[in-house]
Amino acid sequence: MSLSDTVNKHLKISSPQLCAVTLLGNLVATPDIRYRANPATAVTEIVLATSNKWLDKKTNQYKEWTSYHHVKVEGELVEQALLHANKGDIILLHGYLSNIKPKATDKNTNHPGIVHANFVQKFSKGYTQAINQIHCSAQLTSKPKLMLTEHNKHITQANILINQHIYNTDKQAWQTITVERAIHVWGKQAQSLAEDGDIGDELMLEGKLSYTSGANKDQFIEAKNVHLFKAS
Repeated sequence: MSLSDTVNKHLKISSPQLCAVTLLGNLVATPDIRYRANPATAVTEIVLATSNKWLDKKTNQYKEWTSYHHVKVEGELVEQALLHANKGDIILLHGYLSNIKPKATDKNTNHPGIVHANFVQKFSKGYTQAINQIHCSAQLTSKPKLMLTEHNKHITQANILINQHIYNTDKQAWQTITVERAIHVWGKQAQSLAEDGDIGDELMLEGKLSYTSGANKDQFIEAKNVHLFKAS
């Protein structure tokens, strides 16, 4: 039984929830645009790179970390924004988390979660300060677990379920999809969530999309702000 099945069986699933992802970064490669038939619909999967810098207090030097986001774009958005896009172009997009897996070129290769775009805008090549933001409401599906890192920092990890009300362009109808993700919370909020959070509680999260460093590159939400609402 999957996590979704377990949650549906034991928890009261709330009404559709918020899931909004905003990314601004550079195209890793020129889009490979394909067309589906009946009706003819443009579709492509792109990879967007976003980078963030921070000051390493130990070395007093700036360090940079780059995240690579797999994004699916369909329909008029492809032709309006990506038909003439090239590697290195700056792309602004808005979308939501999806259960779709990126198109695999190697059957033995694992892929991270994908973002489904519902807004795309292209700018010329260049450097810009990246944007990597997610705002979502969700439900806890595991008891938050507080841990201490090797650098003596508190981190809490938990699993969440997001019910999203999205418009399916293929079926031309609204539908609800559920997405499961892990969340990482740091500092005082980590301690608070571990003490007060429980399975079934509702959350409002603000943070960014991150990916594990292992071979799977699993997508998770690194939460900056967490609002907890106890289950009634």
